[in-house]
Amino acid sequence: MTYSIDTTLKPEVAGFFDPDTATISYVVKDPASKSCAVIDSVMDIDYAAGRIAFASADQLIDYIRANDLSLEWLIETHAHADHLSAAPYIQGKLGGKIGIGAEIKTVQEVFGKVFNEGTEFRRDGSQFDRLFVDGDTYKIGSMKAFAMATPGHTPACMTHVIGNAAFVGDTLFMPDGGTARADFPGGDARVLFRSIRKLLETLPSETRLFMCHDYGPNGRDVRWETTIADERAHNIHVRDGISENEFVKLREARDKTLGMPRLILPSLQVNIRAGHLPEPDASGRRFLKLPLNAF
Repeated sequence: MTYSIDTTLKPEVAGFFDPDTATISYVVKDPASKSCAVIDSVMDIDYAAGRIAFASADQLIDYIRANDLSLEWLIETHAHADHLSAAPYIQGKLGGKIGIGAEIKTVQEVFGKVFNEGTEFRRDGSQFDRLFVDGDTYKIGSMKAFAMATPGHTPACMTHVIGNAAFVGDTLFMPDGGTARADFPGGDARVLFRSIRKLLETLPSETRLFMCHDYGPNGRDVRWETTIADERAHNIHVRDGISENEFVKLREARDKTLGMPRLILPSLQVNIRAGHLPEPDASGRRFLKLPLNAF
């Protein structure tokens, strides 16, 4: 696959950190117009109380309105297991199309079984407005963006490259954070390594990389922007010189020590639906399921 990379294009990027889930959402603006995209939005949930809210999403909406921007895309880098997407809520306020990698169909099939979804749950990705395959392009105003398949954390993971900026989802963390886990259903450490090397060896060294999460390793302040050059030189899991077999051994050993994300059960139920909540029952109430011993 040959990708059309234009590092002379420098989109304006505003990051919004959600401390509850350590998620960074982005508003990405075309410098030549008022057009923008939102990447990896967050819907707030008090899981113990069964309440949802939209304070995090409202920050994005307020920013877009305050700057008189026009929202064209709501991009999901993958079906997140640690936060719920607010894409439909934002779409209802501002418009735009919701897009995700085409392999979401595989994720829907896997987790449709985990959550015992009925036949009414569509496993064809039709909840989304656009399903991207490797190399697909789209426009944000005058900016040309493209999607690069980077599976391994999940089958549907994609990196979205917009000019000199790349939004990597959970595939990579900051250099001192390493990489995402690869032990969820459909994940694969070897596939993840190859996806990361494709990123590091395809994109120019000066490309800005924007993380979906940062946990402030060793007590440092939260950060979410780095470069290809910094990752290649310093990433503790995949810097240049670390072999595929070394990475797989390290990643698989580390994954065995990790507990499940706190919000994995509500997140996946919502995110395989493009951020929509399950349909209400006859009384008008909506429910999330708690499958026992599913992981």
